[in-house]
Amino acid sequence: MAGTLSGRVALVAGATRGAGRGIATALGEAGATVYVTGRSGGGQRSEMDRPETIEETAELVDRAGGRGIPVRVDHLVPDEVRALVERIEREQGALHVLVNDIFGANRIEWDATVWESDLDHGLHMLRLAVETHAITSHFAIPLLIKTPGGLVVEVGDGTTEYNDRTYRVSFFYDLAKVAVNRMGFALGHELAGHDATAVALTPGWLRSEAMLEAFGVTEENWRDAIEGRPGFEVSETPLYVGRAVAALAADPDVARWNGRSLSSGQLAEVYGFTDVDGSAPDVWRYITEVREGGKEAEADDYR
Repeated sequence: MAGTLSGRVALVAGATRGAGRGIATALGEAGATVYVTGRSGGGQRSEMDRPETIEETAELVDRAGGRGIPVRVDHLVPDEVRALVERIEREQGALHVLVNDIFGANRIEWDATVWESDLDHGLHMLRLAVETHAITSHFAIPLLIKTPGGLVVEVGDGTTEYNDRTYRVSFFYDLAKVAVNRMGFALGHELAGHDATAVALTPGWLRSEAMLEAFGVTEENWRDAIEGRPGFEVSETPLYVGRAVAALAADPDVARWNGRSLSSGQLAEVYGFTDVDGSAPDVWRYITEVREGGKEAEADDYR
């Protein structure tokens, strides 16, 4: 992918850590200029209170071969998002790729019904997962459609096919992730007449910074956490879903995916990119065929 996105400008909204950081880095691998945004930067931390910063992400973009530009933005504040887009237009004159990866919830309530949930927390999660994406698209897409061939990626958790039949974690989490996929569909409808494409995209079981920390492992020894966690063998680094975004952005026929719900493993099979270890994990296919479908196979067969 080196150089395939040279001269292209991307905004990865929510690029402090996890999938957003991986996406920004992979776009850098392909030579793009990447604006990386989040609330943890400039010496301040978001409510997640984690150490990762947008400045670190921008450095990873630079090291990968692109140009990273960190901008501290709270995507719940319309004026901050408007100012961000105005800056991109002023400095670059165009926006070719918009990635909405904003979430930033600091805790998840597992198996919590709507009446058992912390209402304030649940409603705040919806704001973080849905309202931020809508605000960012409202301001960024008018710039994106000025140049033919633009791409919008809504990053969520789970494909539409999987989420339609599966209760995801809790009432508010389920609603948030279904909404993100629907935004990809709705934006695909709205962009179809503007020579632009929108998709929803999910990573698999992501070995994010927080996930590795929770499991007491690092990226170097992550397999030590497999025992007792069926399917973790098919997990992936954040860079893998990033390479999926880079492949989509470089595809002259990307419109074939417009409005679709996609996964990193599915796109690896189409485009031929791999994770950092040369594997091509596909956890959603593993879940569908083995855990739900009863197929006799090893998890490692799906990477």
